Amino acid sequence: MIRFAVTLILGLLCFAILVSLGNWQMRRMGEKEAYLAEVAALIDAAPVAVPDTPDPVQHRFLPVSVNGTFTGETVRVLVSHKKMGAGYRLITALDTDAGRIMVDRGFIRVADAQPALPVGEVTVTGNLHWPEERDGYTPENDLTENIWFAREVPVLAAHLQADPVLVIARSTSFVDPQVTPLGVGTEGIPNDHLEYVVTWYGLAAVWLLMLGLFLWRMYKSARKPLKEI
Repeated sequence: MIRFAVTLILGLLCFAILVSLGNWQMRRMGEKEAYLAEVAALIDAAPVAVPDTPDPVQHRFLPVSVNGTFTGETVRVLVSHKKMGAGYRLITALDTDAGRIMVDRGFIRVADAQPALPVGEVTVTGNLHWPEERDGYTPENDLTENIWFAREVPVLAAHLQADPVLVIARSTSFVDPQVTPLGVGTEGIPNDHLEYVVTWYGLAAVWLLMLGLFLWRMYKSARKPLKEI
């Protein structure tokens, strides 16, 4: 009976740990959903002027409207879009009264020719963003062919001789039918907590079932000699 009791206690302890991990992921899922709702509300808020000193943490996703003139080189960042296929994000420097910043103008397909920059002052409405897209598997940028593989704001700023400020365009005062704006959204923010919830609770259920079967076999084995006597 001592062996049976020890097995039962240890088994229930492991079950409790698995359930607690599932509960923890439930809380994390609630926190992430609240954060995503907050980000979505911020993205769709009324645009304001670009802050004097934009901060990558404080001002991430801040909706802004800015006037200026496109100038200089356009960087092409290779991306894959679920509906439109392979293409490039076009990132161009924008000269404003407060200095030079960068604008992610949107998406063109790989086969499309790069459109000319609009002439004169334009208005761009979008969101500030500092994407974190480079990891250990990201290729190095091909500066010769102007094919980039990540929107690294400090690197782009140094290349385009601009401040490390990137506006992801949502709309513009000019019409460019070749370019499709890809505004900021919550789709790129991972939320895998539901999968973890199912995993931990599933493991807890399987563990409880296996524990019950094991204890039942222990009980039958312990009772068998008594019947033979």
